[in-house]
Amino acid sequence: MSMDFNLYMNEIVTTARKEMDAAGYEQLRTPEDVDMALDRPGTTLFMVNSVCGCAGGIARPAATNAVHYDRRPDHLVTVFAGQDKEATFYARDKFGDEHLPSSPSFVLVKDGQMVAEVGRHEIEGHDPMSVITHLQALFEEHCEEY
Repeated sequence: MSMDFNLYMNEIVTTARKEMDAAGYEQLRTPEDVDMALDRPGTTLFMVNSVCGCAGGIARPAATNAVHYDRRPDHLVTVFAGQDKEATFYARDKFGDEHLPSSPSFVLVKDGQMVAEVGRHEIEGHDPMSVITHLQALFEEHCEEY
């Protein structure tokens, strides 16, 4: 039996995008989308999505559930590493020199400036609940009550 790799990957990407859409995350697909998101006042959670197992098994469930909290970001957005390459590269550049590019990852931005991040090394090998707790601690520190 032969399987078309591109067809398989497109199905995974489509499913991952739908998960994020259903959780209320806005898809950023271009550098202009990233600028628009960074220009908004308040707090924005960027989820750098990917097709790896730790994205599907840990990061996306954490992204979906962490926002059910008294304090949460004003805006939820996602860029898809490997799919929306220009937007992802541009966002990583905008996050500044302190940013460690990885996917999956989360970056919390306040008034256009990165204030915190959760890198792949803090996701891979961890359970979703520990990532949720980590994100909610960042929300507690940087976000207003919703």
